[in-house]
Amino acid sequence: MPKLNKTRGHHVVPERGLTALRVAITAFFALDGFLFAGWVVRIPDIKHQTHASTGALGLALLGVSAGAVFTMTLTGRLCRRHGSHPVTVVCMAVLALSVALPPLTRSAPALGAVLLLFGAAYGGANVAFNSAAVDLIAALRGPLMPGFHAAFSLGGLVGAGVGGLAAGVLSPTRHLLCLTVIGLLVTAVAGRTLLRYEPPAPAERARGAAGPEGARAGRGGATAVGRGGATAGPDRMAAGPDDAAAVRRGERGLVVGFGLVALCTAYGEGALADWGALHLRQDLAAPAGTAAAGYACFALAMTVGRLSGAALLARLGRARTVIAGGGVAAAGMLLGSLAPSVWAALTGFAVTGLGLANLFPVAVERAGALTGPSGVAVASTLGYGGMLLGPPAIGFMADWFSLPVALTSVAALAATAAVLGFSTRRGLG
Repeated sequence: MPKLNKTRGHHVVPERGLTALRVAITAFFALDGFLFAGWVVRIPDIKHQTHASTGALGLALLGVSAGAVFTMTLTGRLCRRHGSHPVTVVCMAVLALSVALPPLTRSAPALGAVLLLFGAAYGGANVAFNSAAVDLIAALRGPLMPGFHAAFSLGGLVGAGVGGLAAGVLSPTRHLLCLTVIGLLVTAVAGRTLLRYEPPAPAERARGAAGPEGARAGRGGATAVGRGGATAGPDRMAAGPDDAAAVRRGERGLVVGFGLVALCTAYGEGALADWGALHLRQDLAAPAGTAAAGYACFALAMTVGRLSGAALLARLGRARTVIAGGGVAAAGMLLGSLAPSVWAALTGFAVTGLGLANLFPVAVERAGALTGPSGVAVASTLGYGGMLLGPPAIGFMADWFSLPVALTSVAALAATAAVLGFSTRRGLG
């Protein structure tokens, strides 16, 4: 992929630097989940103070989606020009600052305006630190993506837990201002590491250019790849043009399929983040602290599922993990959305988290294995698009039907992910 290297090269990073980068990128994944969860558990309070209807709140939440989609289309170019590391630091700083703005609003339009900025920072940060993670994974040649996403889930768990405790003692304004301070401190510490090191040289590009010794070739290895791209191995280069084009078309189809699996998964994450607490509080009359625990149960289950993901994948394989995970998540969300009691709903949220846990990391990893960083970008963008577009869709459906019925769409998409896993099983391996 020559274009990626025209304005920003990759460099050989010492072993100690690679470890430091791994810690810093993990910290940004965790901070992202922490800040996002801290905001979503206060949505019921902010809905009350803005006097917004369910539909108006759905429109306001669309500001997150609009801002994120806009910056996602630009962040790739920014990363190519300035590098994924500085873009990550800037976007995370803006995200930390913008999380304090929603409780300062007093109307749904004003809330939508500040969420536009929040969404822009969120979308840009996610593309940037996923790009940084892709470079690091290529250099270390290890299955690190589930661990990064486990850090995001763990950050969401901590953020939701802290939010539940803060709901009874702190106003939304003070709570989210504290999150801003924490976010800026973590960004300052972890950001120093990202700004100290350039993205490491992708080992697979170096191997494609210079054989086994290419992994140590540094910038020269990263830029010496021919038109076949980062993943063009000897077999593909030996094939004729028509065969190679057919292979690429097949791979693109699989990558889109993996991206749709990620979208179905992230739709559920976004829906439970933005509407889970409101469902427990509004439809099941749960106290504020218990309502906040809904997302905490979901995030805890996802964290446990992702931390045990390597063992599960070794036992079941990727295809069966995706198929079974989608089915389990669909059953869990039917329970979580339609159960008549708080504790049954919480159980359903936890089962949903376990089912969805490894679908997104598997989809992103397989997309990257097929077509390199460009595949990861496609799957990640579709996935985060599902997370950001899902909550407004839930709001509109809740206005037309009811919130419990709207939440069953999470179960429908989880089942769709299982079907997609079956149809793409040859690419999952």
